Amino acid sequence: FGPRMVGITNRAESSLSRLVPHIIDTHAGIEIGVAATKTFTAQVMAFYLLALDLAYRRQTLAPERIEEILTQLHQLPAHIEQVLESQERYIEELAHEFGDTQDFIYLGRGVNFPIALEGALKLKEISYIHAEGYPAGEMKHGPIALLDAKVPVVAIAMPGSVYDKVLSNAQEAKARDAQLIGVVPMNDTDAEDTFDRLLPVPVVDELLSPIVAVIPLQLLAYHIAARRGLDVDQPRNLAKSVTVE
Repeated sequence: FGPRMVGITNRAESSLSRLVPHIIDTHAGIEIGVAATKTFTAQVMAFYLLALDLAYRRQTLAPERIEEILTQLHQLPAHIEQVLESQERYIEELAHEFGDTQDFIYLGRGVNFPIALEGALKLKEISYIHAEGYPAGEMKHGPIALLDAKVPVVAIAMPGSVYDKVLSNAQEAKARDAQLIGVVPMNDTDAEDTFDRLLPVPVVDELLSPIVAVIPLQLLAYHIAARRGLDVDQPRNLAKSVTVE
């Protein structure tokens, strides 16, 4: 029995399309920058659509729930535009404050733990600052020892099943004098009481929150790199495609 393989790519003529029988082409257009941003978002969207199609075929979600998620997926571009318009100038100012920082910690739970990893990766790739992403619930198993007033902590606290736990983890970091930056829902008073600096994003279904939560993290990495006078499109030692095993 051989595995059935599906590839997700932004280039239908890529080597991946020659290696697997089924291809999902994201049609995101050429991305000049080596560090993926729009193609990252496009591939996550492709995974959502694939998951919804499988849920429909296997009847693991009610048709009404699938329709609800699809409706919200169509609203995401407007939400992303809202984040870009409302946050970019503030994040640029924030970059001046943290441009000389040597270490960053990113925290997330559930579906947003991978977004914490992505935020840390972007910062490493284009600003050359050491950054690590951790599951927020694992902070006391080591990462908390790194915290002091010189280490900013970026936590993703979006509404849903783990929201209160992320706030609790953030408060633990604050007790160690860490500077807290929160990717949080707009107009959230609990978040305002917890974080030193807020990166508000529109409220969406918890399942879809990674799409909006990643945008301010990408902007933060971009503006810190620009503040340091670095080439954000062509970071050192990186290439758009990797051909070695």
